[in-house]
Amino acid sequence: MIRRCAPSLFMILLLCLSWEAAVRTLDVPWYILPPPSQALRTAILRGPLLLSHSFVTGGEILLGIALALSLAVPLAVAMFFSPVLDRAFAPFLVASQAIPVFALAPLLIVWFGYGIGSKVVMAAIVIFFPITVNLLQGFRSCPQELRTLFRLMGASPWTTLRRLYWPFALPFFFSGLRVGVSVATIGAVIGEWVGSQKGLGYLMIQANARMSVDLVFAAIIWLSVMGLALWTLVGRIERRIVRWKN
Repeated sequence: MIRRCAPSLFMILLLCLSWEAAVRTLDVPWYILPPPSQALRTAILRGPLLLSHSFVTGGEILLGIALALSLAVPLAVAMFFSPVLDRAFAPFLVASQAIPVFALAPLLIVWFGYGIGSKVVMAAIVIFFPITVNLLQGFRSCPQELRTLFRLMGASPWTTLRRLYWPFALPFFFSGLRVGVSVATIGAVIGEWVGSQKGLGYLMIQANARMSVDLVFAAIIWLSVMGLALWTLVGRIERRIVRWKN
């Protein structure tokens, strides 16, 4: 585990040391760009405050993941088995990524209010596309010979999906899920920036207005840790389920 993480830790340490040296050498005001040591110190000292807001943002992210999965998986299955649905929904999938997420945030606030609903929907929109596209690609990666074999053996569509297509699609599904959970914080935080009374995004806006840039960077550190934790969790689940890939 340590050997696997060593290159990443080395690059992070090198970046932080370079950042620290640049700020102190060039005498950059800390209210513009604080050194990483100050940001880390603030992240620790203001831990209780950051933790309370992290619970809000984390809840929005988890609910967004659940909503995205409940929509993406059935849609990918339907698009795979129905060419008509594939042609019908493909433009909407592309459009969902072509429209800037920040442009949708005010509309979601109007539609769902300032509560948790708008942030959950925002996170789900960000997560939805990579899961759907990767899962659909996984279904299509199944060899035609195996499809013909299952059809000749009289397997039902449900059996074929469960025994043939799904095992082929699982690695693709987890790849999309890992991408989705790592960027889920973006959707939740953008929603909190536009309109919220809680969460790390709200805290960043308030800290920025007071020129507490070190607190902004501290919130970014917490968001990064949350994203890495979700990425690692999905990776561990994948290794347990997709055993033949290991």
